[in-house]
Amino acid sequence: MTSTQAKRQVVILTGASSGIGRATAHELARRGHTLVLAARREGTLASLARELDPSGSRVLAVPTDVTEGDSRRALIETAREHFGPVDVLVNNAGVTVERGWWWDDPDPLRVLRVNLESPIELTRLVLPEMRSRKSGHIVNIGSVAGRAATNGIYSASKFGLRGFSLALRRELLGTGVTVSLIAPGFVRSEMTRAARLPMPGPEVVARAVADVLGRPQREVTVPRVYRPLAFLDHALPGVGDWIVRRIIRRRYAHGER
Repeated sequence: MTSTQAKRQVVILTGASSGIGRATAHELARRGHTLVLAARREGTLASLARELDPSGSRVLAVPTDVTEGDSRRALIETAREHFGPVDVLVNNAGVTVERGWWWDDPDPLRVLRVNLESPIELTRLVLPEMRSRKSGHIVNIGSVAGRAATNGIYSASKFGLRGFSLALRRELLGTGVTVSLIAPGFVRSEMTRAARLPMPGPEVVARAVADVLGRPQREVTVPRVYRPLAFLDHALPGVGDWIVRRIIRRRYAHGER
């Protein structure tokens, strides 16, 4: 079975209203999947759902705050009520400290709540049913920052999500439930709007997400150029230090990101 021939599945996608999430919603809808779109921005989310499926029969918008337990449970329950068992959970919602240093932010731990705690808790909600059916797929959207550290609190969340994803995959071996980690480098999105770097659009990540539904992989780094860069940071961390000193630190010094 090729990636474009993946069976149609019921997919919950968080952080669906913009950036990588919006592009992924378009790609999954194009490939025929049934979608439950989750994000906080109700109007934007509803507009996207109508754009993807004017009939309302295959795409559902569910306003969701992934940091709230009741909101997470309502998302899963609503998805089941409308479309039946959830085949795929895509944990895409993510935030970072927008400006300055994380220790100056009034609530830096929100990054951990959104980027790490919410994927764990949402996974916990869908796993029992997936394990009982012996079928399901968890797709977590990590980051190259989960392999090459640059921002203390953001990298902490993505290192944690990477560890969670790889370990969960092993914990579920033989159960029929698959776990994939998609690790983007810099791509154009609201989160990277201040970065002065050449970047592809979020569609490259969207295609990677859609592809692993048909051909599961443990970990996919996109764009491909970041694969040797992540390895280089591990093998020669001094090179990473040089890059941070020359580029990222200068950007923070100007109050960006």
